[in-house]
Amino acid sequence: MNIKAVIVDDEFLARQRILKLLELHNDVQVVAEAKNANQAIQLIHEREPDLVFLDIQMPGENGFYVLKKLKLAKVPVVIFTTAYDQYTLDAFKVNALDYLLKPFEQERFDESIERAKSQLKLERSSVFNERVQNLMNSLQQDKDDLLKTIKIKDKGRELFVKTDDIQFIESAGNYVILHKAEQQYVYRATMNEMEDSLDKEEFLRIHRSFLINRRFIKSHRYLTGNEFSFTMKNGKTLRSAKSQKPLITQFMDLYFTK
Repeated sequence: MNIKAVIVDDEFLARQRILKLLELHNDVQVVAEAKNANQAIQLIHEREPDLVFLDIQMPGENGFYVLKKLKLAKVPVVIFTTAYDQYTLDAFKVNALDYLLKPFEQERFDESIERAKSQLKLERSSVFNERVQNLMNSLQQDKDDLLKTIKIKDKGRELFVKTDDIQFIESAGNYVILHKAEQQYVYRATMNEMEDSLDKEEFLRIHRSFLINRRFIKSHRYLTGNEFSFTMKNGKTLRSAKSQKPLITQFMDLYFTK
């Protein structure tokens, strides 16, 4: 069986890693590489591959956007690639779709290729479409459950603060302080509760006392001792905990090295 494949990933090194791992699979031929969603859509329609390695998180539109825009009679088998996000992985498992967790290892990669080959031997179009739709519905439901507005009581008034407007969140015992550009609001919740209820693609826990909104990071730099310094757009500078380095590095690789 000769399998035509397309690799979709905005990271050059990630695409090179897939090519390297495919050296053990002579029956898989990479016919195109794409580094963003729109390029991927065009190349998949042109080349009509049997198999697509599809990065989920890319600048601009993500991997699920690519799937929504495909207009093919024969849907390719898709192996999703992702760097993190446990709720996403759980959604894959529920819907029986395969994924590769970065960084890729040969053994897990080979297992995924074998699963793809098995799928290619089956009449899969309607089944795969149904599973993809179930997956996207599941992910959208998770997104819909995220906290988007916080009701605050301030001097006898009720205010509604959009989470998109919060630059960072600071712990204060059983309360948190929501920092906007020029205002701060006290809200009764723990940091763990806030972290669980916010979008992990937007908010990063850099310290047990700080959650930061990536859209308001003005600058950042690595310090000695596995620590980072983040300067926010409101002028505040926050220092990370050493224990958070792996998570911070992964997050920064996803969103700040494009």
